[in-house]
Amino acid sequence: MTSNSSIAFGKEGSRRTSDRGATLLADYLKAQRGVPSFASRASAARHFLHWLRLRRVPLEQVDAAVVERFACHRCQCLGYGGQVYSQQEAHRPGYITNVRRFVGFLEDHGGIPVPEDLAPVAARRPAYELQLIALGYSSGTRSMLASAAEHFVHWLHLSRIAAQDMDDRHVERFARHDCRCFLCRKHGTLTDSGVIRRRRGGASFLQYLRDCGLVPPRSALEEDPRLADFQAWLTHRCGVTRQTTVRYLAEVARWLSSLDKDPRTYDAITIRNIVLNQPANRSHRSVQLTAIVLRSYLRHLVAGDACRPELVHAVPYARRPRYAGLPRFLSPATIEQIIASCDTCTPAGLRDRAIILLLARLGLRAGDICQLGLADIDWPTARLRVDGKGRRATQQPLPQDAGDALLAYIEQVRPTVREDCVFLRLQAPFRPLKPSAIACLVARARTRAGVEDGPSGSHVFRHSLATSMVRAGSSLEAVGAILRHQSPETTAIYAKVDVTMLARVAQPWPGDASC
Repeated sequence: MTSNSSIAFGKEGSRRTSDRGATLLADYLKAQRGVPSFASRASAARHFLHWLRLRRVPLEQVDAAVVERFACHRCQCLGYGGQVYSQQEAHRPGYITNVRRFVGFLEDHGGIPVPEDLAPVAARRPAYELQLIALGYSSGTRSMLASAAEHFVHWLHLSRIAAQDMDDRHVERFARHDCRCFLCRKHGTLTDSGVIRRRRGGASFLQYLRDCGLVPPRSALEEDPRLADFQAWLTHRCGVTRQTTVRYLAEVARWLSSLDKDPRTYDAITIRNIVLNQPANRSHRSVQLTAIVLRSYLRHLVAGDACRPELVHAVPYARRPRYAGLPRFLSPATIEQIIASCDTCTPAGLRDRAIILLLARLGLRAGDICQLGLADIDWPTARLRVDGKGRRATQQPLPQDAGDALLAYIEQVRPTVREDCVFLRLQAPFRPLKPSAIACLVARARTRAGVEDGPSGSHVFRHSLATSMVRAGSSLEAVGAILRHQSPETTAIYAKVDVTMLARVAQPWPGDASC
């Protein structure tokens, strides 16, 4: 039994809770009059306020955890007239629902502060549901994701989590929470499928909020904050593409932990060791990337007066002798074998054949394929507009077989959605393919064709096209035009595969010369 002195609220915080709560309680009871369950609602509201005063919990600190504590407490609270509240009644789900209803009233009337930036998040739900339709989700999946988004927003509200603090950890907490949310949904034992649905729905809505700019990007919250600063510098100061930004951030994240958090402590030895102490299995091109990205990262720090400018020159150059290697290519017969392996009776086969033909006939990069838009295809003139490296746009001729395959894919397979990119996922969400997806479908085509030897990856089609052109007598200038090389020196490596030209300029070996 609680003593009368406890009810007297000797502490100032409890007195403020009592006075403010009493005023809001009167307003709540006035609003609830005439409701059939008025007596139960009034009892639950009075009981909850009384328990808050006993526990000296300010109204400002009330959240889902406090309500859960109230639901689990061993009740010995005194009600009106000195009667003890019924412990059995206090633990009834309907009783706790009435408590949550009262908490919602307090939130709406300023009695309990809630994060202000959650209002725009909740307002985005209708637009999110429209995006689900645009992405081609089935009605059942849309309903599940929309319901999970509503639940997620409600849970964030109850947990007092601001939008600026949201991250993937909150999605996992939401997926596994013991739901007592004030929503019309099933309660009971949480199954594995329920966790999966919540996680999928919460993660999908969180990514949508990130895309809208209402929630900070993942790198700003869950990774080193230095990555977020570097990302902003690359995007706003350097104007690099999204693909380059992603590649640079991944490289920086690989070795950033080896640097002190204070850039003023960096020295030349530490900087050089990042480039020199590479794993043995890293290629020369990967080491070059490390040097380039490290130099860019240091320039970013210098621009913010965070480190000494001379450290930029401490980064060693991972140079490779020009033309040191040979282009890696496949024979024309092997290329045709890979193209023929695509089953044109299936949606995946039609799509993959169109992609591989564009790779093989035009020497497009995987990134070019992913960025290709419907507006980039000029059907009357049979030309493609390709945005290559450095945002340089060029017009490329579209061969007949590649054009036929592209048209068949668009007419028979491509989903009818608002997305402008040509090549999309075959299942919802119908988002554009990524370069990694292009590499995977090429690998599957090689396996179907039984091609086990030789170079792999989507870029091998580009090398193979250039090699075939040179051996067929095309000039290096023509090859450079097809491959969209900015410098003739980039194309010069293909002179190594011109066997006829090399035979004309080769000198006899001294040992074979007659005396």
